[in-house]
Amino acid sequence: MAILATNLIVENYRNFPSFELEIDERLTMLVGRNAVGKTNLVEALQLLTAGRSFRRPSPAELVREGASSCSLSLNLTGEGRVIDHACRVAEGKRTFLRNGKRCRAAGMRGVVPSVLFCPDDLDMVKRGASVRRAALDGFGVQLNESYARLEGAYERVVEQRNALLKDGALARDLIGAWDEALIANGAALTVHRLALLARIRAYVREFYAALAGGEEADVSYEPTWDTEGADVIAELSAPAERASAIERVHEHLARALATHEDEEFRRGITLAGPHRDEVRFSIAGRDVRTFASQGQQRSLVLAWKLAEVAVTRDILSRPPLLLLDDVMSELDAERRAAFIAGIEDGVQTVITTTNLGYFDDEALARSKVVTIGHGQA
Repeated sequence: MAILATNLIVENYRNFPSFELEIDERLTMLVGRNAVGKTNLVEALQLLTAGRSFRRPSPAELVREGASSCSLSLNLTGEGRVIDHACRVAEGKRTFLRNGKRCRAAGMRGVVPSVLFCPDDLDMVKRGASVRRAALDGFGVQLNESYARLEGAYERVVEQRNALLKDGALARDLIGAWDEALIANGAALTVHRLALLARIRAYVREFYAALAGGEEADVSYEPTWDTEGADVIAELSAPAERASAIERVHEHLARALATHEDEEFRRGITLAGPHRDEVRFSIAGRDVRTFASQGQQRSLVLAWKLAEVAVTRDILSRPPLLLLDDVMSELDAERRAAFIAGIEDGVQTVITTTNLGYFDDEALARSKVVTIGHGQA
């Protein structure tokens, strides 16, 4: 049984003095011209389900110009529960609340995870490795609190270790303790990544073939510390091998740090670890950044997003809230139709668009269409 987002209310948020959105249990289309606030509503839904925004705004940027504070609230219902998520911004500080009680941003996660697809995501394949790592990790932290803790701990270790490396030769006697912390956290984070990517990979291959007329694609993990990433992924197919995989990665990371120690002190940065690993897409064994057409690259990103939806359902036994922000205008008619067809039944979806002509009669018939206009903003 699903938990659904039913009602979003914003006050003095972005360009809205006040707005209430009733969300359909199936498909809600937000239609209107550019710059009327459609993306702002998608951002509000992401903030209240994932505890973060793809825009990475400061608290002050959420407050409507001329106002001193703003509020956002989302009602979630299902499985015999009614849950209220809220965010308040005042005096430059952002506060999250769950059922009226203050909580961390992490408190927004897990009830109804959200999968967001925006125009910037269409460049995920072509851009740097950090974008693909962030996509994988951002998805992982919504599904598993241990993943979130490991990612945060690892980032702090890298930051502190880099600061020590910049101190030069005097820091060599102190680096050992940070090496141990980086290896322990890095090995555990890597294995979490590999386990999640193994799930995503199977669906990416399936969905890409459906979107691309049977053409074969793949996604792999390429670590900076070794060349056996695919072997580790295969090892993780059996849950009992998790501890063994962590031990293997631990050993590889230790060797890599020892190998790079002198260069790291020269450059003042940590050169090996999951913060520098690559998630790579390929078609017929060839790197898509070099050989794939724009259409092939976009089909891969579509397949990745559909895979996130499927994996969420597999892991949490409930579908996510799917947020599609103005992506239909970036796709040709064939890919639009294939993507909409690939959205599973029972997946609550919110789409923003400037043109209802992008959708066929069947999609419109099962949608709630909400017009967003300057008069509401």
